[in-house]
This record gives sequence, C-alpha cells and structure tokens, in this order.
Amino acid sequence: MESSDDDKDGVLEGYIPKELSYSLAANGTKFVDEVLNGQNERCLENFRMDKHVFYMLCDILQAKGLLRHTNRIKIEEQLAIFMFIIGHNLRTRAVQELFRYSGETISRHFNNVLNAIMAISLDFFEPPLSDIPPEILEDGRFYPYFQDCVGAVDGIHIPVMVGVDEQGPFRNKSGFLSQNVLAACSLDLKFHYILAGWEGSAADLRVLNSALTRRNKLQVPEGKYYLVDTKYANMPGFIAPYPGVPYHLNEFSAGFHPQDPKELFNYRHFLLRSATDRIFGALKARFPILMSAPPYPLQTQVKLVVAACAIHNYIRREKPDDWLFKIYEQENGVQMEESFPTPEVEQPVVHVEPPPLEMAFDPDELEATSRLRDTIAAEMWDDYIRDFGV
Repeated sequence: MESSDDDKDGVLEGYIPKELSYSLAANGTKFVDEVLNGQNERCLENFRMDKHVFYMLCDILQAKGLLRHTNRIKIEEQLAIFMFIIGHNLRTRAVQELFRYSGETISRHFNNVLNAIMAISLDFFEPPLSDIPPEILEDGRFYPYFQDCVGAVDGIHIPVMVGVDEQGPFRNKSGFLSQNVLAACSLDLKFHYILAGWEGSAADLRVLNSALTRRNKLQVPEGKYYLVDTKYANMPGFIAPYPGVPYHLNEFSAGFHPQDPKELFNYRHFLLRSATDRIFGALKARFPILMSAPPYPLQTQVKLVVAACAIHNYIRREKPDDWLFKIYEQENGVQMEESFPTPEVEQPVVHVEPPPLEMAFDPDELEATSRLRDTIAAEMWDDYIRDFGV
C-alpha cells in the first residue's frame, strides 16, 4: 500500500463494517468489481444504492465531463470511494486499508466526486408542481383543506467541526457545534431546496429569511404555501400551527380527541408536516457521515450536506421503492387515528409565542395569511363534526 504524510483526516472515527473485512486482502479495484458483480444487496450495503442506479450516476458524471477514468482508477471506483465514505462515516485511514491507496489518493478522488456531484446538484432539485400532491388529494383528512400546500419546510442541525476561534457562532442552543440547515421538501420525500452553512446559533426564521432573499432563493409558487412548525411565523407562503395549542407528537396522547377547530387544525397540520422528520431520517440513515462532524474544511462539510440531499433526490427519482424509502414511508405519522372529541378529556396546552418576523410583509398580507389559516380550520372542523353525525 502506498503511504503518504498528507493524511490530515486520518483519525479512525469510522470503521470498516464487519462483513467487509474479508475483502482486506484485495485491492480497491477487486473490491468494487466484487460488489458490482455480486448480489444487489451488496451494492445497497456498501454504496447505498441499487447497482443500476449506481451505474447510471457514473454515466451521468462521465457524460457531463465531470469525472473521467484514470490510468489506475475507473469512475466506478472513484464514486465507490466517495459513497463508501459518506455511507459508512469512515475516515481516510480506514478507507486506505480497504482500497489500498494512499491517503492523498483517497482524499483527491473524494473531493473530485464531491465537486462533480455539486456541479450537477441543481439537476436533482425540482421545484414544487402546481398539481395537488396525492398525499393530500387522496386523504379526506387533508383534502380539500390543504389543497394549496406544496410541502413542508424545516431546519435540521448537522454536526460541524471548526477551529476553536470559530466555534462561538456554531454552538447551538443545545451546546454542540452545528450548521443550521434549512430544507424545503415535498410530501413524497424529495427535497425542493436546501440551504446549508448557517451557524448553529442562527435563528431558524433568520435562515428562512436568507433563503427567501438570496440570489438562488427558495421560491413558493403563487397562491401556494409550505407548512412550517412553531419555530417559524405564520406568513405569506408559509402556514404555521396555532400557538398555545397542542402540536408536537408528545402533546398528542393516545386516542387524541381534538376539542376545537384549532386543535384539529394543528393535529392534521402536524401529520402532514412530519414529512420533514421522515426525509431527514432517511437522509441520515443512508449517509451517517451527517450524524457526526467529519474532519474536513468547513466548506467541504457544507458541500457534503447539499451533495447528500442531491443524491437522495436522484435515488428517489430513479428508484422510488428503494429499501430505505420503504422503511420511512412505513413510519409515516399520517397513519395516526382521530376520534370524536370527548369533553372530559383535557389536553395539555404548551404556550409558545410565535417568533418575531425579520421579514417585511405588508400588514394586509399577514392578515390574509391569518384568515386563510382560520378558514381552513373552520371548514375542517365543520366537516369533522358533520362526519360524526352531530
């Protein structure tokens, strides 16, 4: 095996999965060939996607001139190195042991593939459609009330590693270092938009404001809206739950009985908006490198988040019944049941004040958004009561 003194990220924080240890006697080329010529499950385990999806991505990157075969390493092996690292949270030293290349070679191809994915990432992020999402259209709890909803927006904190003199802004309210990542996603687990790189201490509403005002901005179709949780304000293009009313899962007891229009609205709003929890869960399960702070430059850590979301969308497009998607679709909170309100059941109330707006909206626009939420809640409640024959 080649050696190099350039292994700055050689701390062995990851490990080679036990089932792969037999391959250590081979070199990287043989290992990749064995995986790609073997059962599809081996490709899923090692490279986090089906074999045909893996090959198609290689073809795309080659056709666009973003990757090329070298004398020693083919494109398939270059992509395999990248996917193996982010799919198993491995450090360079561990990957050296498996692929039998120097740390410099591993790092170079890792960065080449990362930059290639970033170069085509926008191809994998599609804006919301004007059609009513089937998750709404085909469920009487959500249609016609949320017919103008195109998805959900939420933030997620991804662990980050920065120098001591930079740590202050990245330390979030929980006390650990992170980047605050904003995501807009569809209800069928696709990312519409990603904004990564904000410091962990940044308020969620501030990050959203940045997403709405930057050059490559989050765009909400005219007359449509995203669902957001209590961290955000109710404002044009974004419908938040009612403050001071049960909202989060731990506030909905078994056999939850909504007592009024606001409680019913919040409950169904939560069920739809939980798509963000499932898409983040699938993303982190496929790419566990996002669950720890990798020892890369900050810009590389930011790129990794965007690249992971782009690959997630690519797999969702080419293989919608992928094994991980099946798991997180089955965990859909929309399966929760409702029942008729019983006056004797008292629900807990958590008083949460809506966050102050940093964006300038016309008062009439804010009032219209408030009326829209009230109208949805009232219509939903009227139908709910009528359906129970009261």
